[in-house]
Order: sequence, then C-alpha cells, then structure tokens
Amino acid sequence: MPTDVKVPTLGESITEATIGQWLKAPGDAVALDEPIASLETDKVSVEVPSPVAGTLAEQLFKEGDTVAVGAVLARVGEGGAAAPAPVAAEPGAPAVAAPAVAASPEGTQPEAPASAEGALRLSPAVRRAVLENHVDPSAIKGSGKDGRLTKDDVIAAAKGKSSPAQAEPAARAPAQAGAQAPNAPASAGAQTGERREERVKMTRMRQTIATRLKEAQNTAALLTTFNDVDMSAVIDARVRYKDLFEKKHGIRLGFMGFFVKAVALAAKDVPSVNARIEGDEIVYHDYLDVSVAVSAPKGLVVPVVRNADAMSFAEIEKAIAAYGKKAKDGALTADDMKGGTFTISNGGVFGSLLSTPIINPPQSAVLGMHRIEDRPVAKDGQVVIRPMMYLALSYDHRLIDGREAVTFLVRVKEAIEDPTRLLIDL
Repeated sequence: MPTDVKVPTLGESITEATIGQWLKAPGDAVALDEPIASLETDKVSVEVPSPVAGTLAEQLFKEGDTVAVGAVLARVGEGGAAAPAPVAAEPGAPAVAAPAVAASPEGTQPEAPASAEGALRLSPAVRRAVLENHVDPSAIKGSGKDGRLTKDDVIAAAKGKSSPAQAEPAARAPAQAGAQAPNAPASAGAQTGERREERVKMTRMRQTIATRLKEAQNTAALLTTFNDVDMSAVIDARVRYKDLFEKKHGIRLGFMGFFVKAVALAAKDVPSVNARIEGDEIVYHDYLDVSVAVSAPKGLVVPVVRNADAMSFAEIEKAIAAYGKKAKDGALTADDMKGGTFTISNGGVFGSLLSTPIINPPQSAVLGMHRIEDRPVAKDGQVVIRPMMYLALSYDHRLIDGREAVTFLVRVKEAIEDPTRLLIDL
C-alpha cells in the first residue's frame, strides 16, 4: 500500500509553501529519508524526505503549486519499479532492464531515468545550481570525488554553454546568405538581430522580499543619515592579530565583528535604534539580536546572531561564518531568521560605494556598510590618504529622531576609528 508523503511543519507562522522542484519522478527508486521535493517558503527552502524506501508512485502537485502544511504531496510505493535499476546491472538479468526502460515513457520522457540517476548523486547545493542555471547535469563531467558534480562544475558549464549557442547562429548566417537569393542577407540579419524575452515566475522568497520591502516603505517614515569612517585602526588591528586570532579561535578576524560590537556599544547610548513600534507602544530590548544580511542562492536573507552584545569577537565571527555557509548551501532554517532587533547589511562585499538600505520590519533601523577605498582626507591640517568607508543608517523617523540617529552613527564611527573604546565600554 502506498505511503503518503506530507508537507512537513515548516516553522512558526508558516502555513504553506511552493513546490520549487521535484527531485524525483514517478517510477524513480527512493531511499529512506531521501529528498523527493524541494519546497520554498517565505524565508527558506526545505527538502521533503521520503518516510519509506520504495518507488515514487505519484506526484499530486506540479512545480510552482502552493501546498499547505500537512497536505499529501506524493505517494511512495514499496518495491515496485525500484527493483529494475540494480537488477539491470547484474549479468543474468539483461532482459529485465528492457521492460523498465520501455515502460518509462508512460509517466516520464525517455531521458528521465538518466536525470533521476544523476539526481541521486547531486548535493542540495548542486541541485539548486542546476535549476538556477538551466543546465543538463548528465552532460557535465564531474570533478568531485568518484566523478560527482560540484557547484563549480555546474557554474562553469553554465558560463560555457552561452558561447556556442550564440556562435551557432552567427556561423550559420554566412552559409545561408550564400545559398539563398539576394535578399538572404536581410533574412540572416533578422535572425542575428532577433530580440527575445523570457518570463520566469518569481520564487516565493523573492515575492516575500518584494512584499516586505514595499510594506516597510508604506508603513515606516524612512530616513537615511550618512557618515564616513576611517578604517585604518581596524585594518591595522586585523593585520597585527589575524594569525594569533585564527590560531587560537580557528576563525579569521573580519570586519563584521568590529561593527557588531560597535553597534552594541552605540545602542546602549541610543536604545531607540534597537527598539520597535507595536501598536501605540514602543518596545525596548535590553539585548541585541543582530540580523546579518547574507546572500543566498535565491535572494538576500537575514539570519540572526542572538545576544550579540554579550558575545566575544570570536563568537560573533564564528556565528556569521556558519550562517554564511548555510546560506550558500541553502540550508538556513526559519528559526535561523526568526526575530532580530537590528540589521547590518554589508553591500561593500559587492563593491557598493553608497546606498540607502531599507529597514527589516518590525525593526526600526539598519546599518549599511560599503566598500573601503583610499581617499584624501584632512588630518591635523594636512591632506592624507586613508582607507575610508561610507556608513548609512536608515531608520523609522516615527520612533527615532534625527539627533538620535546621528548620535548613534557617530558612536559607531568613534568605536571603529578607536577600537580601544570597544574594550573599555566608552
């Protein structure tokens, strides 16, 4: 009797999800706890494992469909078509393999068995790369252990496939022009100058990001104040202590640790920046849960470093590094992004010089970091070159006054330019 595969609990307040990708096709062999589908929620992607070993008997929804928590997603039968795959490889069973392949067109295309076998060897990160880059994994030679595909293999194949595709029409055009009537060049020109459009449905995460950002603009009285900071002291500290720090803690000393500590220090002087509006009340927090914006395969996400004000530099760096890896692998959970009282976004890693970040509701402020570049500045009556970074604080003016916003940003600037302040709580 087939076993129902239901949509699992996806986290607090999450009641539905979108089917992002079927990882198994009807007739495919399925192992116990092997993922058969990937679901997209408002915040994260979740893989649905099979509760039993057997064969995927039926898919009850299509990719892109919205499903509720607890709904029956698919059915897995015991045994059935799962057996032919290993039997076909045995010397005494060549006749068994043929019916299995011949039967497959009823439910899937002939290419499906090869794709399914490839999917068994793909990690979640590689499967997402295949989906996003629209490449055929069976046509890519893997460089990993035992010939497995890696994410880099997929990306390299995606970059390489565009050149032949673009070159082919150009190569055909001269031949066509020579073989056709005198009006052939115009026809060839029309082909090479063809303009195309592609419609791709927004992922559930992208839809949620769009909704929340627009909601923030519609609800909050957004305002941004700017300052710049001399990064010389932080850079010198990193150069001086990076080897000792990594040797002792097993993690590199980055810039984010300094900025998180600086925000924690500044929030003590300006608590409204770490507060939120709830109805007609202001909720102040005696703790700092920092949402750190990181790039995930399907958009920007903000996992939360909790109690950051009580953490050491090493603890902060380890937490951020762990979230960065989980985001890259698509393994962040809803709990990882739950809560948060203040956000730090580092657009500088992408080369941004200046921006006006949007707050992450219900938070009331976000600090934007940007790229470091050498600029001429006045120091002690002389023009000198210093590594400078622009800082931007966007805030909800309903709660935070301009004086408070400027004071907060100045406190961050002072702490970064003189990191000793972080040690003596000044």
